[in-house]
Amino acid sequence: MSTTRHELLHAFDLLLAPERFRDYGPNGLQVEGRTSVRKIVSGVTASRALIEAAIHAEADAIFVHHGLFWRGQDGRVTGWMRQRLGLLLGDDVNLFAYHLPLDAHPELGNNAQFGLRLGLVTHAGSAGRFGEQELGFLGALPDAGAFSDGRALAAHVERALGRKVTHVDGGVHGRPIRQVAWCTGGAQGYFEAAIAAGADAFITGEISEPQAHYAREMGVTFIACGHHASERYGAPAVAGHVAAQLGLAHEFIDIDNPA
Repeated sequence: MSTTRHELLHAFDLLLAPERFRDYGPNGLQVEGRTSVRKIVSGVTASRALIEAAIHAEADAIFVHHGLFWRGQDGRVTGWMRQRLGLLLGDDVNLFAYHLPLDAHPELGNNAQFGLRLGLVTHAGSAGRFGEQELGFLGALPDAGAFSDGRALAAHVERALGRKVTHVDGGVHGRPIRQVAWCTGGAQGYFEAAIAAGADAFITGEISEPQAHYAREMGVTFIACGHHASERYGAPAVAGHVAAQLGLAHEFIDIDNPA
């Protein structure tokens, strides 16, 4: 089966509601390719490696979290930008990118899928959200469970993601972690909002210099598990959902990234 580029864009927009968000770049169709779409390849970032892999997989469209265009960037089409655009335009492949809308979707987005990966249950309604544009999620283990302390939570995250994390234990050793806040990617700036929301621990992708001090001074555990590593789950969930809806083929291609 196939659909049109326009119908595919409409399905993504209907699901992710990009008009609700103040974002750092354009959401939706970033590069126009062929009109008819039979196969979608999803990935985290529109890197040259992903575009080449999608072309090899005979994709008509690519769906990513990190697109090509960002507010304030150099607008010249040279170097890496020329290479990526050249591949997309040369093979007539559509590029769809959704940034904050993909983070925020309550079931299929990066934060929702990341919480599922960790076995966390998001609190219902507004109690389960915090921070600017309510992008942060707040929840706990099922059945009012708790992690024995910050180190136990960090070990749990490492097992779930299959990689080492950066862990700053702000709590007292042996103090249970009941309320867990998370926001994938480069959301270290949400740490103070997570503390204000009552979190015992905060999980995100990256850490900057101030967060270690906040963790120790406020007694709240901070875990950075990698930007790419925390955002591998929303794109395939959304693209797979829409592909099934429209009867299209879908393949997730994960380009290795240590970040």
